[in-house]
Amino acid sequence: MLDETGLDERLAGLATEGRRFAVPLAAEQIRARGDRRRRRKRAAQASGGVLLAAVVVVGGLSMVRPGPESAPTAAKPKPSATAPLFVAPTPAPGEEYASELGYVYDAMVLGGDRVRVTVQQLRDEKGTAVPTGVVHKVTLAAVTPVEVEHLAGGKPGDMRLEDVVDRLRAGPRWVFALDYDGEGRIQSLREAYWLTVE
Repeated sequence: MLDETGLDERLAGLATEGRRFAVPLAAEQIRARGDRRRRRKRAAQASGGVLLAAVVVVGGLSMVRPGPESAPTAAKPKPSATAPLFVAPTPAPGEEYASELGYVYDAMVLGGDRVRVTVQQLRDEKGTAVPTGVVHKVTLAAVTPVEVEHLAGGKPGDMRLEDVVDRLRAGPRWVFALDYDGEGRIQSLREAYWLTVE
């Protein structure tokens, strides 16, 4: 009996000792993984901080000018800060063209079958054409299609830009919808006879 009791105690002691060594091993592995994670996180934060510092230094250096800046020459005019800039309209998803409304005037034939016109941009406010303040020049192919009605004496039809240059030489009179493709090129002009001009 004594031997059995001693054996039971001895087995119980070995089991306890085995558990004591087994559990800390698992805990040690968990702690080691956590330490590695923390070291990686600190390293990532440190490298991010170094990168941010480098960006700030490079940005600061690019702002520093090496010497006095020369005065702008007459050959490089600066655009007016108050004049709105022209942005070519872009077609909506699924649409082939986007339109800009505007007076088309001051037409001039250039060499190489090109025509330059001035466009004074308008916006449609409940059927009335209202100026936006944006004026820009565009150079188009002389064969650009032009859909006309009043410009052709009230008879609707299709013409080419070179056929209406004489009527578009004067100041703002004729309102057109200019159709832009996805690359910002004008594909056609359509007389906006449906608008009332303010």
